[in-house]
Amino acid sequence: MSLNHPSGTTLPPHRVLARSLVTVRSWPFLIDLAIGACGIAIFFAILRTCSYWLGGQVPVVAISHSVSALPVYAFYSITRIAIAYLLSLTFAISYGYTAAYNPRIEAWMVAVLDILQSIPVLSFLPPVILFMITLIPGHQLGIEMGVILLIFTGQVWNLAFSFYSSLKSIPKEMVEAARIYRYSAWQRFWQLEMPYATIGLVWNSIVSVAGGWFALIACEMFPLGARNFRLPGIGSYLQTATDSGDVKAILYGIAVVILIVVATDQLLWRPLIAWSDKFKFEQVESSDRVTSPILELLRRSNLTAIPGRLFTRLEEPLFRRLARTRACRVVEPLDADETTRKPALLLILLAVAAAALASWGLWQAALMLRTVTWADLRLLLAGAAATFARVNASLIISALWTIPVGVTIGFNPKLARIVQPVAQVLASVPATAFFPILLIGLVKLGGGLGIGSIALMLLGTQWYILFNVIAGAMSIPSDLKEAASVYHFTRWQRWTTLILPGIFPYLITGMVTASGGAWNASVFAEYSRLADRTLSTVGLGAQIDAATESGHFNILLLATVLISIMVVTMNRLVWRRLYRLAETRYKLEG
Repeated sequence: MSLNHPSGTTLPPHRVLARSLVTVRSWPFLIDLAIGACGIAIFFAILRTCSYWLGGQVPVVAISHSVSALPVYAFYSITRIAIAYLLSLTFAISYGYTAAYNPRIEAWMVAVLDILQSIPVLSFLPPVILFMITLIPGHQLGIEMGVILLIFTGQVWNLAFSFYSSLKSIPKEMVEAARIYRYSAWQRFWQLEMPYATIGLVWNSIVSVAGGWFALIACEMFPLGARNFRLPGIGSYLQTATDSGDVKAILYGIAVVILIVVATDQLLWRPLIAWSDKFKFEQVESSDRVTSPILELLRRSNLTAIPGRLFTRLEEPLFRRLARTRACRVVEPLDADETTRKPALLLILLAVAAAALASWGLWQAALMLRTVTWADLRLLLAGAAATFARVNASLIISALWTIPVGVTIGFNPKLARIVQPVAQVLASVPATAFFPILLIGLVKLGGGLGIGSIALMLLGTQWYILFNVIAGAMSIPSDLKEAASVYHFTRWQRWTTLILPGIFPYLITGMVTASGGAWNASVFAEYSRLADRTLSTVGLGAQIDAATESGHFNILLLATVLISIMVVTMNRLVWRRLYRLAETRYKLEG
């Protein structure tokens, strides 16, 4: 073995080996150096954020349309979305776990989740902002936490639905194995439930962050009665540019959002998708694996290996300690009747507290709704019918194209490597960022928002269905796909016996969360301001937006109640039955 030197000489084998070893050994050092630099940058970013949030309250900030101001605005927006996402993930796992393993309150928790995910962000805006300002008076932190909680309401629901549906669809034989091997609740959570739910959580996280961007643009700049709020961020930048008709500034803002989304896709989502592929439930290993150069580099790092080693050292003593508990020494029957167990004291106290809080809320709501006139009620009912029709039309149109496209992407890894990044970028760019351009087009064409609002709703619904279908298609075991090929299934047989049953639980989750996305999008799709013009159409979204601006909280409350009634009706008549079907007939089991 030899190597030609640029001067024409030949290097001996030991020099070649030495040079190769230097190259291999230098990679981890360079990666550690880059990770360390990122850590230092995050540390100073936290300091800057804390100094701003703990300062005096500044509800209205002057927004510059200069390109040089965009990096600072982008930093504040990314910080709000990241904190809201971490809160959303924590809440989703806790809520989904509680709902899945408590039959007494499961139906109520799912119904509440379905209602909350369908209520537009602006319906949460007045109580959340006023509560946080009252809780943390005199500091910018109160306003910032209120905005973060509003972004949280745009991210959390599909994550909670995804985790809940994953827990309900865990194969029965895997649950039996966990009981036979006497896993504790902690072991079962980390070694069965979280791995099984990871693929769905990762793909829904992409859509959740897109929902965060959607809510961000509505929450960084808004009127609340006689007061106005405007925080530094991309959302305020785009809104002020839209109000002034500055198309150049709008394009700059969208370009920065796309740049952030592309960077997030390559640095975060692609590594997570490649990492989560190992949790795919299959008996035959797939020949095609999702890869990520960033993930491969991180695996070579010494710094990223430290948390794993620490967790391993803590995990073993913890599991040995748990193995000596009664829960791990006694194997309980799998089909034990959960309803025969006595409810815990804490659960009873929580139920009493929730009932008392709900009674007080109902009394206050009744006092507020006394001021609503019959004319207001008739207008709200007409708007409810119109918005309900638009929501379902957007769901049907979205499903018609997302199901075949999502299955094609999930079944073809080579195509997925090309299409997935593009789809992730398009999904993560907030629909509200495109609204100004679409509105300008509608105005120039002379059209209104009656039919155009459905197109605007599609931007807030279709990605929920698409990414859940992709996750469902990717989770179908490779051995089932190979069996379909061996037995020469026709196209119709593959769809009816393999594809649709395999993606059904994911599809239902996507449809439910897409419905919530459509209701949220109605606020922007049915009522928008463009320079000196206001575009609106008949609908609950338009009335919610107008009521928020004018401070008519009784109209806002009644519109929210109407949405809740329609959502509960759909939940009982359609979604609950489909969820039950996914848990029984289309559950993957051996």
